[in-house]
Amino acid sequence: MKILKLLIVVILVSSCNTKNQDAIANTEDYNKFLVANEIKTTSKYFDLWNSKIRPDSMQLTSFGVVGGEYSRYFQQTGAIEYLKKAEKSLKKAVDIANIGKAGFYRSLARNYISQHRFKEALELAKAAEAIGGDKTETQRLFFDVHMELGNYQLAEAYLDSLKNMSDFGYMIRVAKWNDYKGDLDTTINFMEKAKRKAELSKNKELMLWSYTNLGDYYGHAGRIADSYQHYLKALEIDHNNAYAKKGIAWIVFSNDKNTEEAIRILDSVTKTNNAPDYFLLKAEIADYAGNDLIRTKNLDEYFTRVKDKAYGDMYNAYNLDLYIGETKQYDSALLLAQREVGNRPTPESYSWLGYSYLKNGNIEQAKTIMDTYVYGKTFEPALLYQAAVVYKANGNQERVKEIKEELIGAIYELGPGMEKQVHDL
Repeated sequence: MKILKLLIVVILVSSCNTKNQDAIANTEDYNKFLVANEIKTTSKYFDLWNSKIRPDSMQLTSFGVVGGEYSRYFQQTGAIEYLKKAEKSLKKAVDIANIGKAGFYRSLARNYISQHRFKEALELAKAAEAIGGDKTETQRLFFDVHMELGNYQLAEAYLDSLKNMSDFGYMIRVAKWNDYKGDLDTTINFMEKAKRKAELSKNKELMLWSYTNLGDYYGHAGRIADSYQHYLKALEIDHNNAYAKKGIAWIVFSNDKNTEEAIRILDSVTKTNNAPDYFLLKAEIADYAGNDLIRTKNLDEYFTRVKDKAYGDMYNAYNLDLYIGETKQYDSALLLAQREVGNRPTPESYSWLGYSYLKNGNIEQAKTIMDTYVYGKTFEPALLYQAAVVYKANGNQERVKEIKEELIGAIYELGPGMEKQVHDL
């Protein structure tokens, strides 16, 4: 009996580092993209316009151009300083603009969306609407902001006002709307149409957007090979695209079960990209592999970065996960979840609130929140898992069984580290 138990333990431990025989990723496909090329955060174009800005400057065009370039640098490097510099430039443009002010309001609103300052973004959208100008762009902005705020009826109304089956901006928003509703087939259908339009226009920025988003959606649908190919397509356009590399790393980890290779891919990303969440993902993979040294190192890197106050509320959801799962700071989790609900009252925020109440021992309040704001209002596996845990604590086995059946089909999305937790529901 002791020998049998030992054999079982050995099998379980070794399985974490055993490659999946049905592996999809091939190092020959993406190795050339893992070279850590230095990200350029300046150019003659940028220097020209930046040189025109002085303390008393009224060079409106300069502020708009420089703000746009700083936003691009943020996307490429993940360095929060560039997003904040973009905000500063765009605020100055708003202050001095007489012509084109609505456009600067919209640009600043999108900056605030990136910073998770959604309510401020909504006020800027209203300011742009009051001025007039490009009505379609303002309606797109309203849709985006209301989706982030969980105002889904308003978002749908703005989507209806945008209806144009030949417009890329409309198609990607219809895709997002159907993803929210849980209709993945329709989501993919519209995103594929958007991709074809982007390819016909040969617009590399739109093609990149299409490929990375389709990579995500195909993954949700279990079409892992298609997901992989689209992340590769994205890297062909932008060799440094951190998001596409992260997508491939997830495939290597969650599907191929090759933890060492997944971390190697992400190591190439974090050499040039400072976004904290990449370190958190490395910690998750290392945890599954049982490598406590790499796990701890990357958790420390994450915590060091998010201490920067410039991040504001951008990493609240990640921090909630750590408060509950890692540091067991349940009181802090509850306070942060309440703050997040105030910022964006979405099913995700409420799910964290309910989960935090559960961890603080208030299982009835946790269930009430899940019943009212989460169950039937989201199809995100991570949130459904939290709901299932709450329902299990409240003895609602029928609902737990129902959710568990969905979660078993979503192990790829949840990650292999969650497989046992799902089966234990």
